[in-house]
Parts: sequence; C-alpha cells; structure tokens
Amino acid sequence: MKAFVFPGQGAQYAGMGKDLYDAYPLARDMFEQANDILGFRISDLMFGSDSESLRQTAVTQPAVFIHSVIASKVMTIIQPDMVAGHSLGEYSALVASGCLSYEDALLLVSKRAHAMQKACEAQESTMAAVLGLPDEKVDEICQRVQGHSVVAANFNCPGQVVISGTIEGVEQACVLLKEAGAKRALRLQVGGAFHSPLMQPAADELNEAILNTEFHTPHCPVYQNVNAYPQTEPDAIRQNLLAQLTAPVRWTQTIKNMVLDGATEFYEFGPGDVLKGLIKKISPDVTVG
Repeated sequence: MKAFVFPGQGAQYAGMGKDLYDAYPLARDMFEQANDILGFRISDLMFGSDSESLRQTAVTQPAVFIHSVIASKVMTIIQPDMVAGHSLGEYSALVASGCLSYEDALLLVSKRAHAMQKACEAQESTMAAVLGLPDEKVDEICQRVQGHSVVAANFNCPGQVVISGTIEGVEQACVLLKEAGAKRALRLQVGGAFHSPLMQPAADELNEAILNTEFHTPHCPVYQNVNAYPQTEPDAIRQNLLAQLTAPVRWTQTIKNMVLDGATEFYEFGPGDVLKGLIKKISPDVTVG
C-alpha cells in the first residue's frame, strides 16, 4: 500500500517551487491562485534568493504548504492509500485525501501562521532537539521541571525528540536531559514553543475558522498528529486538527501505525526530504521515495 507524507515548517529553502512552476502548467496555475488567495505574491518570495523572508512564520507555513500540495498534484498519477503530514504538513495531507480543498486549506494555513506568530510574540519561548534518550524518558524529565512550562513536542523517530516551552523551562530541561544521558540537548533557532500549551491563544484564534470550514469525507484514511491513528470522520478530523496546535506530534507512532496497517511504500511531497530519513529510522524495511 502507498502512503503520501508531507513535511512541516523548517523544510523551506530559497528558490523552492521554481522548478515546478517552470515545468508544469498546472503548477503555474496553482501558484498564481495562491498569490490571489493570499493577496500578495508569495511565489516571488519562494522563488527568490532571500532565505530570510522565508523564515517568517506567516510566509514559511503557506510556502511549504503550497509547494507540498502542488508537488503531489503534478509529480504523480497514483492515488494514496493513506496520508499523513508532520505538523503543518497535516494540512497538505488533508488536501491530498480530498478532505479539504486547496483554497480552504491555504486560507486556514495562513490564519494558523498569523495566529502562531502572535502567540510567539506574546510569550518568549523556544524549542530544543534532544538526541539519544527514549521518548518516555524525555517526557518524564520535562514533567520534573518546576515553575516553568516545557513539554515533549515532536516525537520524530526513536532517539530524536523535540521539546517546547518557555526559555527557562527548556534550558532547565536540557540540563536534566544531559545529566540523564542525552547525546545532545540543543536549543533550536525558532521563536516560539510550537505544539505546547503556550500555543493555546493561537488555537483559540483558529477555532472559529476551522469550525466554519467545510471538511469532506476523505477518500483514504488520514493519520493525525495528535493520536497517530487513522481518521475518516470529518468532525473528528476537524477537532484533531485544532488540538494539534497544543499537542505533541506523534510521528514515530504514526509511521509505525501506517506500516502495521499495510503501508509498504512512502512518498514524501514538499521541499526537502527530512521525512524520508525519519521514516527509514522508524521502519527500515519500507520503501521511501
């Protein structure tokens, strides 16, 4: 069985999507449609050489989404048997499954990006990558930090977890994690605590937009970040998508569940190939492309 997967924020790079625009008429149409929907020429920012502009959350998230969806539309004629996306990538997965239209999903992604940026500006916070400890140990150590918010936010693959919280909370957790034997516990160059309770203001802001968007029954199961389980019921998908902002991304378990349910071939669509590497670490026997 074939699974489509889609990356999240951090996969962007200067010049992304220009090859698709030049090679495929459908891609050109979809890029121009995105420019019209957003009210500015995001394609110019994506195709240019200024990587700094792509680091702004309000640009990054729509850019990665647009690239991912267009790539999945023009680079394959096969249909997926199941889909999943890492964080932001879940919106691309919902389009690939037919649950959301390209237009509606792009509007949601744009609103999500602005809401998350506001939440980041309201509370100074950060994230850190932790290597070499079991998921359960990282989770337990985060819970031991007193007086500051810090949680395990991304379970990316065995031995690779990202934590998220206030700067003080993350710094305290990093000390404890190194004492517990972590090979690395290193702060990331991000300006916010994604997938943590500190994103609750963003979830509150996005709530009405998600509730007022039409979600269709997908033509294949969508494995969602919050619980790693397949879902086909539109209302449940909607609620899980909203909960995703403050809940951890359970990517390791997502891939394991997809494999248990029959996935043997994984195709990553979007800028970069980070997910391919993670999938091979989670399930070395599957085919990735």
